Amino acid sequence: MRIESLARFPLAQLPTPIEELKSLSRELGGPELLFKRDDQTGLAFGGNKTRKLEFLVGQALEQGADTLVTAGAAQSNHCRQTAAAAARAGLRCELLLNGTKPELPNGNVLLDELLGARIHWIQLSERVAKLRELPDQLRKEGRKPYVIPVGGSNGVGATGYVLAMIELVEQLDGINRRVDHVVFASSSGGTQAGIVVGAKVTNFNGKLHGVSIDQDDANGATYQCELADIANETAKYVGFDAQFAAGDFTVAYDYLGGGYGIVSDLEREAIRLLASREGIILDPVYTGRAMGALLDLIRKKAFRPDETVLFWHTGGAPALFSYAKDLI
Repeated sequence: MRIESLARFPLAQLPTPIEELKSLSRELGGPELLFKRDDQTGLAFGGNKTRKLEFLVGQALEQGADTLVTAGAAQSNHCRQTAAAAARAGLRCELLLNGTKPELPNGNVLLDELLGARIHWIQLSERVAKLRELPDQLRKEGRKPYVIPVGGSNGVGATGYVLAMIELVEQLDGINRRVDHVVFASSSGGTQAGIVVGAKVTNFNGKLHGVSIDQDDANGATYQCELADIANETAKYVGFDAQFAAGDFTVAYDYLGGGYGIVSDLEREAIRLLASREGIILDPVYTGRAMGALLDLIRKKAFRPDETVLFWHTGGAPALFSYAKDLI
């Protein structure tokens, strides 16, 4: 592999810690629970996108870009971390956010503004076109934009999670622990694709479970093909000789509730339980849903009591503040 030679701009505080959740595991009657704390990557409240942005910003700088352009939901964690990465790297940042400008910015929107990003409010249906039009407009103004896909989920971004999986395996070896299952939120696909590639690189034998945040069963086959495409792009980018197919990805599609960003009892219980039992804060869109799924699977005896399950905390806590009414 050639990861060491790839363009990279340091942003994250690594390695992120692994914590054991003894109280919650005891309350649930097993399995043993570990948390990989990527909410502590350090950049503007942290999160999984920071790992991806190290390689995306590295490539942007290598190409002589002066502006990062990306898109996401109004409370996008990816957009917040992109704005922070741009500030750190001395780049401008242009964000395309779904919806209308709030009277009082809060959560990630407030942070986007504090971080100096210029926000363009659009409708979701306009996103694809706007991601073409805005860079063209910036080029006409003499700027050099670098476009980052939603979630930073391409082969360059997912490289961050190949390294994250190498990091995890080294940490587990260091503490002489075995993990039987890894559970994490899966949405734009880069995190899961990178983890799966990294697992093959390291010969990790645990089972990898993505929890779908916004794709249902009807789109499952298509989504897993998208994951395979990102994984193959990633493997090629890092110089790892492997091929991936849709069947290499396990995704749970049963926990969508009312849809993307709609908080239900599943997320409410997970957020309150982790906060009150372990002092760990989850977010309402991604980790709250994924942890809610994990709790349900434990209660359904999907894991043996003597197994060890690692939950990969991908961050997102700033969005909590914009969902206060849904959480009380």
